Amino acid sequence: MDAAGFLLSGGYFVSFMSGNSTRAAVGLVGQAPAAALGFGLIAAFVAGVTAGALIGRRAGRRRPTVILAFVAMALAAAAAVLALTGAPWGLLLLAFAMGAENTVFAEDGEVRIGLTYMTGALVKLGKGLAAALHGRGPDAWAPYLVLWLGLALGAVAGAAAFARLGAGALWIAAGLMALFALAATNRTLTAPLDEA
Repeated sequence: MDAAGFLLSGGYFVSFMSGNSTRAAVGLVGQAPAAALGFGLIAAFVAGVTAGALIGRRAGRRRPTVILAFVAMALAAAAAVLALTGAPWGLLLLAFAMGAENTVFAEDGEVRIGLTYMTGALVKLGKGLAAALHGRGPDAWAPYLVLWLGLALGAVAGAAAFARLGAGALWIAAGLMALFALAATNRTLTAPLDEA
């Protein structure tokens, strides 16, 4: 999603808010439209996190399924807006969806795994490698490498899909998110009560 959003917006992000913060701050010095888009994407992302957290609390043990379905609907709405109008509102909907996605793995109101930002994961990767070099936790770094590789390979896939389909690539993302919601439903239905 971030790769497609980056290409659609001409260099802004729908999930990497540190990058948008820098773009918006630079835009404040003589490029008001650039600053407005950056701050708009940040606000939409935060609104998505807020909505995802509220929805997740109401969903209880079905939280992953409900949030993933909500994200799939937001992605489909963004794809429709961008396909029909090309309006920047579609980009804001993408950022909103990516914010909500980050609440899938919340526990006690705190995000356990950030899905759309990698700085913290890369710091943990580096710290895990340092620990491994000192003989402690020889493979503690591996999950963070896998998480980063997932994001990087997803960006390659998103850029390739965008190159072939343009904004139509967003429909693939919405469909995949719906499949993830179905998979989460199956896991919730088959997991013991204390595990779900």
